[in-house]
Amino acid sequence: MGLKERINEKLKDALKSGDTAVINTLRFLNSVIKNKELEKRTKLSKEGRPTEELEKLSELSDDEITSAILGEIKKRKESISQYETGGRKDLAEKEAAELTILKKYVPEEMPEEELRSVIKKKILEMGEVTMKDFGKTMGSVMSEVKGRAGGDAVKRIIEEELKL
Repeated sequence: MGLKERINEKLKDALKSGDTAVINTLRFLNSVIKNKELEKRTKLSKEGRPTEELEKLSELSDDEITSAILGEIKKRKESISQYETGGRKDLAEKEAAELTILKKYVPEEMPEEELRSVIKKKILEMGEVTMKDFGKTMGSVMSEVKGRAGGDAVKRIIEEELKL
């Protein structure tokens, strides 16, 4: 069962149980996925693809859906901090509840120690790495951790390792 199907199954379960927070979050997530599929379809149609192919090709892979969910998680985290600084605890709690629901559909976040060891290994593999090679290092690490670690954490640890 793909990620999209899993989300739809959980939505059906939430509709049966009447869990409005889950219902609203998963409906929103479905609309995000649908919008990403439409973007992809538009891009493919500009390439002159036949209409029959567009439907299949515009479906998002699990990796693309995970990427979209991670984007929504990042937005929720930013909103929570904004609401907390603005003194809107009620809205911060609502965003935190949505964040908890969204996190169920992405791989578990990698612990910092494990991430640090992956980064050290990549730096050793690449040989002598300087701050000029930051982009290459970042790309290499991000392709390996694929959604299990945030870009901010990876960037921070790479900077720490390269300054040593």
